[in-house]
Amino acid sequence: HDVPSVHMAYCAAILARAGHDVKWTRGEEVQGDVALVLSSLVDHKNETAWADRMRAKGVTVGSMGITASKMPELFADHCDFILNGEPEAGVMRLAQGIIPSGPVISEQIDDLDALPFPRWDLVTEDRRSMLGIQWSARPVGGGYPLLASRGCPEFCTYCPHRILAGYRARSIANIADELERLCDEHPRPYVIFRDPLFSEQRDRCLELCDEIAARGLTLTFEAETRLDRLDVELLDRLYTAGFRAMSFGVESLDPATLKKSGRRPIPQAHQRAILDHCQRKGIVTAGFYVLGFLQDTWESIAATIDYSTDLGSTFAQFKILTPYPGTPMFKQLEPLLIETDWEKFDGYTPTFRHPNLTTAEL
Repeated sequence: HDVPSVHMAYCAAILARAGHDVKWTRGEEVQGDVALVLSSLVDHKNETAWADRMRAKGVTVGSMGITASKMPELFADHCDFILNGEPEAGVMRLAQGIIPSGPVISEQIDDLDALPFPRWDLVTEDRRSMLGIQWSARPVGGGYPLLASRGCPEFCTYCPHRILAGYRARSIANIADELERLCDEHPRPYVIFRDPLFSEQRDRCLELCDEIAARGLTLTFEAETRLDRLDVELLDRLYTAGFRAMSFGVESLDPATLKKSGRRPIPQAHQRAILDHCQRKGIVTAGFYVLGFLQDTWESIAATIDYSTDLGSTFAQFKILTPYPGTPMFKQLEPLLIETDWEKFDGYTPTFRHPNLTTAEL
């Protein structure tokens, strides 16, 4: 499902607050003084081609996001500046008329409550026309992404979530203020918490549930988390607050494989107990699995697939291990890389020589 970028909506809010006219585009060329391009690995050629066309019209172009931060060489010849890091601090300076040049550090903002709320009215098309696959409780046309925290306190070596900035969380009152504004603007909004680990702090989750109840907010929401950061009582409280769908990583059945990748294994009995309770409550679940860890064999992958079927989440998503530039896993696998086209680093294409499996088998 196509979920719009929270960072783009934050940047729109910062610029609009400073009195700038903000336009958002998915690829049409628009009039303007400065263009900010959200970077990606799998579509960087399109992004740089668009930037070239805008610069040819005299527009100053900046690249932002995780890929431009970690692989500036892909974008440097196609833009006037690169914001390295979470973009908001750099965009605040831009809003004051300070246009940077070349690569500049955009520092992480520690007080996330100081940011204006994302302006979804500036960063989305008519949502009724956005058709897509119905995922869980999520309405066609998607929902409203929300970041209650940033970064991730875990240490998985393959994950890009923790390589841009450290872990910080917003106050519960500030999150509830944003939810209240969404409820004022949209009847019963569907909110997509984009935190890598939503229920990291149990007491914060309970406090948020209390605040949603105290303010009489009616909404439904989904989140991504770890199953060992959930229990039956917490799930019941979250459900009452509007929790209807969750995604979670299992990755591999083998605890030794997970440990080698910096991921803490979760006991199978606990995984089953949480999934069973979700099924009873009617909470839709999506499990994530990664095939092709260095330790994987034909047998271990078959065991992981069997386990996914047995665990019985509503959905299961399988990806091939992909070393993302900037992660510790990338440094480890760099000598084994066989793919030089970054647009193939999409999670479904083998990119390195596997010790036990051929590319065709993967």
